[in-house]
Amino acid sequence: MELRKPVMRDLPEMLALINGYASQGIMLPRSEFELAESIRDFVVADSGGRLSGCGALHLYTPSAAEVRSLAVSQAEKGRGIGRAIVEYLEREAAHFGIVSLFAFTYVPVFFRQLGYDQVDRGLLPQKAWKDCLRCPKFQNCDEIAVHKPIGDGIALPQSSTSTVLRVLSPESGIRVPR
Repeated sequence: MELRKPVMRDLPEMLALINGYASQGIMLPRSEFELAESIRDFVVADSGGRLSGCGALHLYTPSAAEVRSLAVSQAEKGRGIGRAIVEYLEREAAHFGIVSLFAFTYVPVFFRQLGYDQVDRGLLPQKAWKDCLRCPKFQNCDEIAVHKPIGDGIALPQSSTSTVLRVLSPESGIRVPR
């Protein structure tokens, strides 16, 4: 298996990996346009000419980024491909000077094994306003937020007690930073 930056001809296999999980409701669907637009964020795992996995490092601020669109072929699960992709993305984040890396996941145990801690999603407001507002699960999000400081990064508190949040209206369920 080789990790490499993708090229445009990889898009159909990347779409199949990501949207296969999206059809099960465990990832957000991506369009070909979205993947083409963000292809530089991705790394792919190439297993003899076939893509066995992909993942992206999406930069939010000069110090924070997200691991996203992490997908491994069902046939290749358990072979360390997801771990290799995340570790690659962590090195890339460190190269860019990122000190705070996070992900939203249904598999927190996977990220915990890589040194991520579960955190309150309210600690990651930049995510909410950029992507969550267009998510079909926005009102009933069941993903778990995880975080890892990179290098000399800043560790986030484990709960939202130190985060000031307010509810726009009781029925909306939308929480925004003050």
